Amino acid sequence: MDIRELLLKDVMIMDLKATTKEAAIDEMTQKYFDAGIINDLDLYRDDIKKREALSTTGIGDGIAMPHAKDKAVQRATVLFAKSANGVDYDALDGQPVFLFFMIAAPEGANDTHLQALAALSSLLINPDLVTALKQAQTPDDVQQLFASAEAEKEAKDKADEEAEQQKAKEQAAFKQEKREERPFIVAVTACPTGIAHTYMAEAALKEMADKMGVDIKVETNGSEGIKHKLTDDDIQRAAGVIVAADKKVEMDRFDGKKLLNRPVIDGIKKPQELIDETLEGKGAVYHASGASDSSDNGAAESKGVWSKIYQDLMNGVSNMLPFVVGGGIIMAISFIFEQFVGAKSPVFLFTNNLGNYAFSFLVPVLAAYIAVSIGDRPALMPGFVGGWMATIAAASFVKASNPAGFIGGLAAGFIAGWMIVGFKKMLAGMPHSLDGLKTILVYPVLGLAGIGLIMYFVVNPIFAAVNGALINFLENMGTGNAVLVGAILAGMMSIDMGGPFNKAAYTFAIGVFSASGQTDGRWMAAVMIGGMIPPLAIAFASTFFPQKFTPQERQSGLSNWVLGLTFITEGAIPFAATDPLHIIGSSVIGSVIGGALSQLWHVNVPAPHGGIVALALTNQKLGFLIALVVGTLVAGLILGFWRPKQPAND
Repeated sequence: MDIRELLLKDVMIMDLKATTKEAAIDEMTQKYFDAGIINDLDLYRDDIKKREALSTTGIGDGIAMPHAKDKAVQRATVLFAKSANGVDYDALDGQPVFLFFMIAAPEGANDTHLQALAALSSLLINPDLVTALKQAQTPDDVQQLFASAEAEKEAKDKADEEAEQQKAKEQAAFKQEKREERPFIVAVTACPTGIAHTYMAEAALKEMADKMGVDIKVETNGSEGIKHKLTDDDIQRAAGVIVAADKKVEMDRFDGKKLLNRPVIDGIKKPQELIDETLEGKGAVYHASGASDSSDNGAAESKGVWSKIYQDLMNGVSNMLPFVVGGGIIMAISFIFEQFVGAKSPVFLFTNNLGNYAFSFLVPVLAAYIAVSIGDRPALMPGFVGGWMATIAAASFVKASNPAGFIGGLAAGFIAGWMIVGFKKMLAGMPHSLDGLKTILVYPVLGLAGIGLIMYFVVNPIFAAVNGALINFLENMGTGNAVLVGAILAGMMSIDMGGPFNKAAYTFAIGVFSASGQTDGRWMAAVMIGGMIPPLAIAFASTFFPQKFTPQERQSGLSNWVLGLTFITEGAIPFAATDPLHIIGSSVIGSVIGGALSQLWHVNVPAPHGGIVALALTNQKLGFLIALVVGTLVAGLILGFWRPKQPAND
């Protein structure tokens, strides 16, 4: 496919008006909608923002590549947009973005479309093309520049392929002769969506390897599947392996090889560093059993214990959240039906049961994906079963009145994961010819038996008592204690605004929410109000204390009204990154007050998300609003008076 078939002139924006990230996304998605490329503006825009929440697509050097693949897209298209003054897009290098390539891929995009999108991504590695695009004046100029760059790349690729074929012939002809060969390494690139970063990392690694006189083969794990798959011979003769990926890739094949495991963005921004370290043998020796062996020079990579635990926990939480949000919102809607049509109506029973069905999977899914993060795919089944056993009150020799619940599910996930890691080490000495037997027979049987025994005789009896005591304490605590807990949870939501403290508070509220068997959402009220206050306080302060913010910050502050009201705490992160003391300090104080007031007035929120939308479901609507407004005003006023005047406003 000619790349110009994707770069449609009708959807180009040659003079982007937006000056903030949020506004830029809105302007580009609106252009797509007006041109008929997408038929659901909200769905596509939400998916773009979800991708940005994973990691910014502002890749540096003045370029951003926001992208989404969903059913709203009618045809594969790339929207080109150019900003004269640049946009603060949270780019990786911290610099403004001038060139935007918003990629829209339909759910059923065929290989031809995806290959064209990959080609576009790889072209942007060319600095001459980027410079020329910044000077382009018309859509025709843009198309012509890409056409020329594509033709030049095709010619180079053809020449490289012919050279590789010739080199293979020479190696075959002279493989018996002793001669010095160019070093050879292999790499794998992958990103969560598999559209842009995967192929940009491939192109950057190949280009740098060519400059350094190194032979490289790069396997891509993208939306179109695995391309340029590494063979056993490739891996065997390689000096080392680079895995530049933000998602799981097949790793067991690299057993015994020195390997660097880095984020995909390092493949784009640090290709020379990755290649140098691989050639110098600085990678850790990878063992398929999950063991780790440092290289002779002691440069093996490792993660801190708490960092690894947090990563494993977040893998469980992120996979559990769709069940939380979907089930919680549907359940909350059922309560609205109950108010109007009664508790025995079919519509109430259907929606309430549907929400409960989703909630019944919370603990098993959490445990399963914690286990997978630790022990890979063999840990999925024992983690899931262990999580399910934690939800059953009688699943132990002690006939407990309470299940082990959310806390027991956490324990089940970590136990199942490390149990499988232990089995892998124990069975490492088995003949390789029996590797297939391990996966289909040994791990499932040992894993199920092991987690069953541990849950039945250890975890369930212990954590059923702990869970019961926790629920009893929370349900019977006095107002003073409830206010204290609400203040702490709300304050945690503001400490790191989406980080470990924020997630811990939210996870605790979800745990009590599901474990109690009730949907009053007592602690969810404190958590939700605490998470809404930081962006709302920034919006308030930037509106009423404009001299304390730069013009660009004031524009970004406007979007925080919407983000705050919809319980998206992350809207405060750009401000906290540049001024952590004033932003975080004021936000924590406001959130603590808001969370405490929510418990003082016994506010309940029977839905795990929604922000101001959840107001319709609360038992104390006025209490919810006053707690939110008071917390916001306190945080906003502190920020407005405390923050120094910005130089741009002197």
